[in-house]
Amino acid sequence: MSAAARWRVRPGGSLAGTLTVPGDKSISHRSLMLGAIAEGETRITGFLNGEDCLSTARALGSLGVEIERRGETEVRVRGVGARGLEAPDAPLDMGNAGTAMRLFMGLLAPQRFNATLVGDASLMRRPMQRVVVPLAMMGAQIRTHDGRPPVEIHGTPHLRAIHYSLPVASAQVKSALLLAGLAAAGRTRITEPAPSRDHTERMLAAFGVRLEHEGRTVSLEGGQKLHATEVAVPADFSSAAFFIVAACLAASPSLTLTNVGINPTRTGLLELLRRMGADIRVYPRATPAGAEPVADLEIHRSALRGITVHEAEVPLSIDEFPVFFVAAAVASGETLVRGALELRVKESDRLAAMADGLGALGVEHQLLPDGLWIRGADALTGGTLDSRGDHRIAMAFAVAALRATQPIEILDVANVATSFPGFVATARAAGLGLEAL
Repeated sequence: MSAAARWRVRPGGSLAGTLTVPGDKSISHRSLMLGAIAEGETRITGFLNGEDCLSTARALGSLGVEIERRGETEVRVRGVGARGLEAPDAPLDMGNAGTAMRLFMGLLAPQRFNATLVGDASLMRRPMQRVVVPLAMMGAQIRTHDGRPPVEIHGTPHLRAIHYSLPVASAQVKSALLLAGLAAAGRTRITEPAPSRDHTERMLAAFGVRLEHEGRTVSLEGGQKLHATEVAVPADFSSAAFFIVAACLAASPSLTLTNVGINPTRTGLLELLRRMGADIRVYPRATPAGAEPVADLEIHRSALRGITVHEAEVPLSIDEFPVFFVAAAVASGETLVRGALELRVKESDRLAAMADGLGALGVEHQLLPDGLWIRGADALTGGTLDSRGDHRIAMAFAVAALRATQPIEILDVANVATSFPGFVATARAAGLGLEAL
């Protein structure tokens, strides 16, 4: 095991002060991809310098896109236009980035060349068929191995527009179809059963693409050009979520997180925590019209109570559920989450991973096919937990140590660098007793 592959977190502690988490991963991915197929130079500030986004940058470089790094968080992308990408010399390695792989499928399906997408051991186990199916309806030729990577794309320049109703709300599937739709003949329409992240729609509009919204349907006409722009990436709400919950558990007297993206399709966790009794104060910052909304968040220690999470609320909090389950574990009463089957096909089976870890910490719970039932406890025990190589599982259990009576050791934490480089230093500065071993 490598020197930084596990953490030990001291029990207890408190948080205070002000901190800023790294840039939004979802927006960083998309700014690179759209900048690559735009005309002109796109300037990105606040870029997430994490392994997932760097995988996207390297892949675009292999496709002939010039990307210039100007410091840790500033990037310039010299766009090549809709038909300017070049055939890669080797398979494109997405690392651990499921978002990158699924969006690249939509980006590459209408190209005039073939490409193969691969990733690390975790990514090679994740399902891709839900993206393949609608792309195939558009005429794309994509082959997987039993629905999983490697993904072999035979470029098909003449895709046709479709009207597709997503069986499950998914920003990644929606985004892949919108990217393919840019090159399709006709109007592509996508209908969701519930709202999902709309970063792609917002960013396409910033690059000059005209979209139409009617209820839960978004549509665009194929053949539109993208024009380079400036993208200011806010702090990642999903990364801030760990410190939002940590502050609810142990702020003294409060913790402030600055410049956090508060896109309403991402911030369902705030509503869930407020229903649990959390004292969270939102101070919006001025942003240009059409830009991602941002705010400073002030969180006070709160007495939390269990709630029932409705299925319609799940897509707005999908990445935050690992740390939400930690909040539920120390809340009074019972918490029930159903309709969260999507959590079983993330970087790990997050329902099973959290259930195992909570059980090891002495939390009464029941693992359900599509969710979790949790009875909160006044305090958690300690012990050794396996994060299963999942960055969000690892960070969630680091937060759990604030209410533990014994140290918590967390295994297999190297992938935290994919989304939150510097997490250990940030957590220590905030007040967690976290040590990388």
